[in-house]
Amino acid sequence: MKKRKAIPFVTAAILSLSLCTSAFAADLPEVKILATGGTIAGTAPSDTQMTGYKAGALGIDTLLRAVPAINDIAVVSGEQIANTGSESMTTDIWLKLADRCNTLLSDPKVKGIVITHGTDTLEETAYFLNLVVRSDKPVVMVGAMRPATAISADGPVNLLNAVKLASSPKAVGKGVLIAMNDEINGARDATKTTTMNVATFKSPELGLLGYFANGEPFFYKETTRRHTKRSEFDVSGLKDLPRVDIIYTHVSDDRHLIDAAVKQGAKGIIYAGSGMGSIHKDAEPGLVDAQKSGVVIVRSARVGNGMVVAASKEWTAAHFLDGDTLNPQKARILLQLALTKTNDPAKIQRMFDEY
Repeated sequence: MKKRKAIPFVTAAILSLSLCTSAFAADLPEVKILATGGTIAGTAPSDTQMTGYKAGALGIDTLLRAVPAINDIAVVSGEQIANTGSESMTTDIWLKLADRCNTLLSDPKVKGIVITHGTDTLEETAYFLNLVVRSDKPVVMVGAMRPATAISADGPVNLLNAVKLASSPKAVGKGVLIAMNDEINGARDATKTTTMNVATFKSPELGLLGYFANGEPFFYKETTRRHTKRSEFDVSGLKDLPRVDIIYTHVSDDRHLIDAAVKQGAKGIIYAGSGMGSIHKDAEPGLVDAQKSGVVIVRSARVGNGMVVAASKEWTAAHFLDGDTLNPQKARILLQLALTKTNDPAKIQRMFDEY
């Protein structure tokens, strides 16, 4: 009778560990990470250089290898959707992200998505996805204010927290979230508030949604506005979005930029007015003429906080719409999506009242 070869102790131990690891991994939630570049993937020649670095220099696999603790939280896999500084974000990348999110989230095995992104326009991408992702599963935006090569880089812990949040049942139904600096903000109300500080994302007046403590997410509030699964917007199949320009008022404002926007084919204009969306007397005739030509006009505010609601009877009579609490860059996104469905001012105002 032929004797069976004994398995060496070390080999047996490795085999046993491998089986345990596989069994453990099978119990972990599956989270997909979509990378777009940004400071979180940035590099600089020196570990003390915090500006002038190369954004998006590192791929998603490199970022994941830098945070091995992620593998204790979820089964993760990454995809590189783009590799750019977010100051150069495009509608094309937005539509790719929306399509990929909706495809991945339709898989029952996928519990959530994390999107790595530069901070400059992170709030805009977050709000766009908040309106077009058709699932209540968590979608979490994450970035960094210091490049990956910097002393005390904030990217690794932000990424770890983001994966924790994306895999948490607590985040289901909360809309698109932003996980940075141990805080959880909602896509609708968060904005970048400082140029360099790691505590840059805030939700002025309305406040953040929750915190991280020892890596665990804790929620204290949620938005009352429509989003994700309850949204009426669908961008599947779209190759572009309608052009909407933002006109920022100032002393001695006039109609020249308004006329230029109309000439360049704008279908909508967000007027970032002073105070409560006030319109300069020399700019108003340009807005009136633009509206008469079929351009949808929405009053917003350059102030940063508070509501923009109906004011002057003349503006109401001219069918200028009210942007509510959305800042100009987010009002632009909602108007772009609204224009994919209708150019009826009453219907678009209803959308601004609900989203």
